[in-house]
Amino acid sequence: MDPLFPPFQPESPDPKKGWGRRGIPFRVLIPNVITLLALCAGMSAIRLAIENKLDLAIGCIVVAALLDGIDGRVARYLKGTSKFGAELDSLADFVNFGVVPGIVLYFWGLHDLKSLGWIGSLVYAICTVLRLARFNVSIGDPNRPPYQANFFTGMPAPAGAWTVLLPIYLSFLGIEHEPSHAMFELAYVLLIAFLMISTIPTFSGKKLGSRVPREWVLPIFVVAVVLVLLLAFNPWETLTAITLAYLATIPFGIIYYRRQAKAYQASRQQDAEKPVEQG
Repeated sequence: MDPLFPPFQPESPDPKKGWGRRGIPFRVLIPNVITLLALCAGMSAIRLAIENKLDLAIGCIVVAALLDGIDGRVARYLKGTSKFGAELDSLADFVNFGVVPGIVLYFWGLHDLKSLGWIGSLVYAICTVLRLARFNVSIGDPNRPPYQANFFTGMPAPAGAWTVLLPIYLSFLGIEHEPSHAMFELAYVLLIAFLMISTIPTFSGKKLGSRVPREWVLPIFVVAVVLVLLLAFNPWETLTAITLAYLATIPFGIIYYRRQAKAYQASRQQDAEKPVEQG
């Protein structure tokens, strides 16, 4: 008789991870609970946007982005990674950082363009899911050069979500939305959508947090506390500054990526020429 609920991980247990007849370790479930909480925050943002509570809606998106940055690290720290968790995280990212920002932007100002504004929201969501699908496919590429681990191909979905909301941050800072501004806002949304599906390299923070030099521990604590306080008491100024700073790093990421690529190619060429020189 089939069980009432299907298995958490349908494939056969992995003896290396200790998954056997005793069931799934609790540490494997914790990251997935965090992912589901992020999904709840993102879905709540839609309701708040419909109720015209845009400040709370953006707060939910920020919470979803923070939880998204935590779940993967928690999974690796607890040695609780799983294929189920990876798929769940990807689906939640599409909702939180593709569907939700598009809907929030439409209810905020893109609705002034009627069908054209809705098309802009759809294009942004489509670019998000395409970006996530490309990322999932490229994870297991064995031919990927090692230096590429420091970069994303295109803008990552969480960064796209908080970056595409820049017009709303500015509206809370006094730059009021006007129907005449809607075309410029649509152009900005499409620009961010293009950056997500482009091959432009952007800095990755995935290697941060694995090892921290001792002398950097206290400064990191201070910066983290200051950032949280700024988000709590001056959210729109802080989000605007973070967004502009992130956009400003893109040209530097391209330059650094090209330097890394040239250095890698030069080292490979030297390695290929060594046997010839010895012969």
